Amino acid sequence: MVDKIKKYFNSFDFDIRKTKNARFLDQKVTPDILTIISDCVVEFLNQTGQNKFTSKDIWNFQYSNENIQEIFNKPNVFDKKAQNEYDKVFQQPLKSLSYAEVIHEEKIGNRIFFSVKNREILGYVAIRERNALAFLQIYLEKVLQDSDIWHIFNDFFHFQTKDSFNLLKREYENFIIANTAINGTTEVRRIFTKVLNPLAFKYKKFGTRKGYISTTPITLDELYYNRVNWRDVEKSKNETRQEFTLSNEIENKSIAYHKYSLQKAKKLIKKYHSPSSEVEDDFAYGEATQVHHIFMKSEFPTIDSYLENLILLTPTQHFTKAHPQNNTNIIDIEYQKICLEAKYQSIQKFPDLYSLEDFEYVMKIGYRRN
Repeated sequence: MVDKIKKYFNSFDFDIRKTKNARFLDQKVTPDILTIISDCVVEFLNQTGQNKFTSKDIWNFQYSNENIQEIFNKPNVFDKKAQNEYDKVFQQPLKSLSYAEVIHEEKIGNRIFFSVKNREILGYVAIRERNALAFLQIYLEKVLQDSDIWHIFNDFFHFQTKDSFNLLKREYENFIIANTAINGTTEVRRIFTKVLNPLAFKYKKFGTRKGYISTTPITLDELYYNRVNWRDVEKSKNETRQEFTLSNEIENKSIAYHKYSLQKAKKLIKKYHSPSSEVEDDFAYGEATQVHHIFMKSEFPTIDSYLENLILLTPTQHFTKAHPQNNTNIIDIEYQKICLEAKYQSIQKFPDLYSLEDFEYVMKIGYRRN
């Protein structure tokens, strides 16, 4: 899919000097937000049959309301007090997808309408954060190359010093101010982080933290809006009530995102494989309706929403073979191996859906038995 995205982008000129548009990226355009909003758009299109929509159509969509509210710990999307915040969460990713020519933007009266130009790429971004990140990295590099400023980023990646960082930051700010309607450094600097760090992560280089050059290479979690892992949060005896409240808030947000990710993963498994089982054996008769965890959810919670740990089976396969005697608290180790072999075949068949790297990670975690 990476090659398809690059080929698609080659048909367009993203030169900022020509578009005069500084909103090719914005603060809310992170891999996790981008994949969620893309997923909401895909669901909206599927459920309504419409192809033209506004950002408000998406944020008023029930599927969006159910997920965004819990994941980002926001008020109900119908709350008038939250409209300004939701406008950013939904509008900014849509504007970036528009600049990238994945969706089309059209102003009618005082309203902006969107329609999908490339549903395949939108669907790819909607699958998971890693896909959204890969898309962003390709897109950002193309924007910078077309704008003839990639060389200043490339120089920084080769010479990782405080001076080279300051030079990059200064030249980028000057370029944006000279070629767009933005006339101050404050806003440019906020977006600069979103531009630099995904590329720094790609090349395993230093990026920026709190306005300065980072002292270590940028990590994946730094690129996300919901960047704190709730499993790492524990309350100590000396923790204040405020800190504990914050910890609970982080945990609730992360549990909500985890729930959303698992539901989306199961939906994708059925979409790509139904009605047939992924395991071709004597028990594969009938419609496959069961999404089975190859490595049990209760034992391996860190990989329970990985597509590579989920497999579509028939009820007979699931409750007779995968879980002997219909006991979902145990698994058949030999049938687990059969499922893994079948999953590997599915990964080969659908490389845009699955990740071989993630499959290897699932195997590593699943066989790390004490």
